[in-house]
Amino acid sequence: MSARILALDTATEACSVALISDRQIDARFEIAPRDHTQRILPLINELLQARQLKLASLDALAFGRGPGSFTGVRIGIGIAQGLALGAALPMIGVSTLATMAQGAWRTAGATRVLAAIDARMGEVYWAEYQRDAQGNWQGEATESVLKPEAAQARMQALSGEWTLVGTGWQAYPQLQQGHTLTLNASEIALPAAEDMLPLALQAWQAGKTVTAEHAEPVYLRNEVAWKKLPGR
Repeated sequence: MSARILALDTATEACSVALISDRQIDARFEIAPRDHTQRILPLINELLQARQLKLASLDALAFGRGPGSFTGVRIGIGIAQGLALGAALPMIGVSTLATMAQGAWRTAGATRVLAAIDARMGEVYWAEYQRDAQGNWQGEATESVLKPEAAQARMQALSGEWTLVGTGWQAYPQLQQGHTLTLNASEIALPAAEDMLPLALQAWQAGKTVTAEHAEPVYLRNEVAWKKLPGR
């Protein structure tokens, strides 16, 4: 089943949008930690104009639901809700951690992925994702915010070969020590909207959409670390 879906994400330093239409994907990706609000709408307009589409002609709008920067997640969901309300579109929330796992599959064929985003305050946003034979990612229940030593304990309970995604591995090098796993590096440090699209399409086909009024972020914690750092 084909669908036209627009995806946008501002949950991290990255600002990205992607569009699938007639099974073709167009995407834009920028590192813009302080300019999400200025860049996201022009990028969306650029994609729609390139395909000569209007928002109202789409089937759904996908948004990066987090975890990530508190303010970045709020910007993304706020803009997505406004667009979805104006065009009467259903919405699909996509995990930033699952998005990076999909990125590792796209770029390296990875099927077992450890995702760690630097959550500041001495913690990481963490998940263990595995891709099944049907192309679905299993692991949403593992999403959590952890101290590095707690993440190390999780890794000690695993076995085999895993691919690493996210900024947490550089922020906390000790994560790569104290276990027997075979770890493969990847080029995926931040989520990209083009990797949201396969996940959003699966959700759309399964009828897992929400109205704009019911779209919700996932922070994984209540503390707002972004207040302690300029530009976040």
